[in-house]
Amino acid sequence: MATESLTVGIVVERRKATSPWIDTLWLPAAVLPSAPDLAPGTPLGTTETGERFYAGPYTLEFHRTDTPTYRDNLTTGQPRIWVAARLTEAGVRIVGVTADPAEGESYTEAGDDIVEHVPMPPEIAGILAEFVAEHHVERAFIKRKRRRWASSEDEEQG
Repeated sequence: MATESLTVGIVVERRKATSPWIDTLWLPAAVLPSAPDLAPGTPLGTTETGERFYAGPYTLEFHRTDTPTYRDNLTTGQPRIWVAARLTEAGVRIVGVTADPAEGESYTEAGDDIVEHVPMPPEIAGILAEFVAEHHVERAFIKRKRRRWASSEDEEQG
């Protein structure tokens, strides 16, 4: 199976919550095209919405069988990467990163994970486009025809 992987950096943002039940929110905020030489938890600065931190490196994998959904993602005009994070006592742990929209949606099934889609950096979009061009195979849609199955009554009459 043809796969390609690259190590990316994940950025999370801590925001003040407007909820009476929690004080802060931790959300995936960005994917860096390569992993910087920083320790996880390193502050990266502030934005209008909160403080950003480097969550750490993660291996983003592309699989040949997922090229149709990668292609769909790239043709939207604003390709995205889905990041799933989990809050632990030690901090934020990244549990999944994908460019496949279907897999990104499946991350939401875990229940407690925080899943956000973030803009795909142009460098990653270029690598993904090359991967799709090299490995995508168009599969023809074949509509199955309904067959009439013989029942036991048909056999007795026939």
